Amino acid sequence: MAASLICNNTQSRVSSVLNRDVKQFGKKFMFDANEETCWNSDQPVKATDLRLQFQGGFSGKSCKLEGSAKENDLKHILDFYPEDDNSLQSFPIPDSPLVQRLKIVFENSTDFFGRIIVYTLDILGEKVL
Repeated sequence: MAASLICNNTQSRVSSVLNRDVKQFGKKFMFDANEETCWNSDQPVKATDLRLQFQGGFSGKSCKLEGSAKENDLKHILDFYPEDDNSLQSFPIPDSPLVQRLKIVFENSTDFFGRIIVYTLDILGEKVL
């Protein structure tokens, strides 16, 4: 059965922070499971689903998921096209690849200025022993 792979040891990296204010909007709030605040596993995992919730009007329009096992180069896994609304959206990952690193690329946005607001980000799958 699939379960969330995001835990306290998960490492993340972001390309920008609102107004560079990491104390209020930093990456530490991305996975804190708190709706009031805005993965790198130490072992390979089998990723089965990507879940995202955007703010309507600030959604990713054309997106892709890349991943790799160990320190290998990232390889294309999935193209996905979210709806421009506030719903939690799930994107099945075909063939459930073994990965240690994942990268989500937002190629463009529904917002005129290219802004994207993510409320929820989760990756479902299984740990491989």
